[in-house]
Amino acid sequence: MEDNNIYTGGGIVPPASDNTSDDTDSHSYIPKHEKAPEIHQPQPDQPRKPVYDAFMYEPIGFDEYDRISAAEIKADEERKEKKLRTARERIIIVLFFIMLLLALAVSITGIVVDVLRSKQHMTAIGSPNVVLYQNSKPDGANDLENFVDENGRYTTEGAAAAVKESIVEIYTYSDAFHATLKGTGSGVVLSEDGYIVTNTHVLLADGYHDVHTADGKVYNAKIVGRDAKTDIAVIKVNNAALKPAVLGNSDEVMVGEKVIAVGNPAGLSNTVTDGIVSAMGRKIKSDSNGFEMNCIQTNADISPGNSGGALVNMYGQVIGITSSKYVSSSYEGLGFAITINDAKPIIEELISNGFIGGRFRIGISLIDMSSDDKIASIEEKLGTELPEDFAGIYIDTIDESCDIANTDLKEGDFITAINGKSIKTYDDLYDTISAAYGPGDKVPATCAHIGKDGSIDYYVIEFTLMPDTSGDF
Repeated sequence: MEDNNIYTGGGIVPPASDNTSDDTDSHSYIPKHEKAPEIHQPQPDQPRKPVYDAFMYEPIGFDEYDRISAAEIKADEERKEKKLRTARERIIIVLFFIMLLLALAVSITGIVVDVLRSKQHMTAIGSPNVVLYQNSKPDGANDLENFVDENGRYTTEGAAAAVKESIVEIYTYSDAFHATLKGTGSGVVLSEDGYIVTNTHVLLADGYHDVHTADGKVYNAKIVGRDAKTDIAVIKVNNAALKPAVLGNSDEVMVGEKVIAVGNPAGLSNTVTDGIVSAMGRKIKSDSNGFEMNCIQTNADISPGNSGGALVNMYGQVIGITSSKYVSSSYEGLGFAITINDAKPIIEELISNGFIGGRFRIGISLIDMSSDDKIASIEEKLGTELPEDFAGIYIDTIDESCDIANTDLKEGDFITAINGKSIKTYDDLYDTISAAYGPGDKVPATCAHIGKDGSIDYYVIEFTLMPDTSGDF
């Protein structure tokens, strides 16, 4: 009986031999009719696959195989982890953009819905049943005849309409090119051919003046005459067809009578303010030269731009020329206008002569002793206190073109008396001279010099009054 088993010794099968003889190895026997099993040799760069010995089950080659396999497993795990991480990142990005698109879609949808429903919301907030009614005045309601009664007395709007075209706005420039505006004021038309009354302080003696009428026309104006003492001046425009104002009689004005003031305060053309006559016969001094004028007191607002404008009664008549120079700086709600009866002869003389006759110049500027502040100013200039019971007017400057400059009077001295009558204020000086003297007359005056030690040296001078045609004094 042939034995088909393979016997091995030492546990390792020897390689097959090409010898076909019947000789056998002392360690093994393989029948000739059976082919020896092939033993695969591992490649040099590949790990040898472990096998178990058939007899001892001893593992062969596991150390090398385990080392190579662990590296491959780690690399494979890293590749899988990287792929998984990449996939997660892509999912996160995709989810972010999906959420962003959803949020945008929701926002747009909300806006569209709000816009579509806005009309409903507004309808809910404001009642759709509200109706606004508007109507016009009846035909002819603004006609002037509807604002005057059978006695010719206007309402406020009627009086304003009646005088509106007779009030003009005056622009004063310092140069011929009208590049430098110095101020604005008002004026009252006196005649169709262009005579206009205004205030002297509105004008510049050597300036340039434009007149703006209510219908928007502009005319060049020239000064006909001016008087700084009364603050009355007359100008004229040529080639104009103006509507003259109607002058009233200020002696007929009653306290409590309703009036309006029309002018151009702050450049606001044809501004109308209303009020009443608060008092008559107020003797008000100009704040520029101390000259006193007979004025109407009113509570109608009178601002600087009103200067030269009109105070008008309810018959559309001008009863006063408003002037911001005649004001009360200590109280509010007090306005004054030069009575038209006092202004009228000045206007007529300015138109006739270009100046007020009988005006004189002494040729001095002065500080009087009419208030404690003025006395303090005098003592500051002297550098010492005034002697007790001393009175006079302090001579600040002397005009070299006047005769008084040829006397012994010096700047810093005092005039204490005129022809023996004591004086201490501007009014004392002016009233005393004007009561007895005129232009060209010689006036005797007592003067005084006060020393630093308070001593007083008196002396007497005589000076000639100079005629004034400039309107400045």
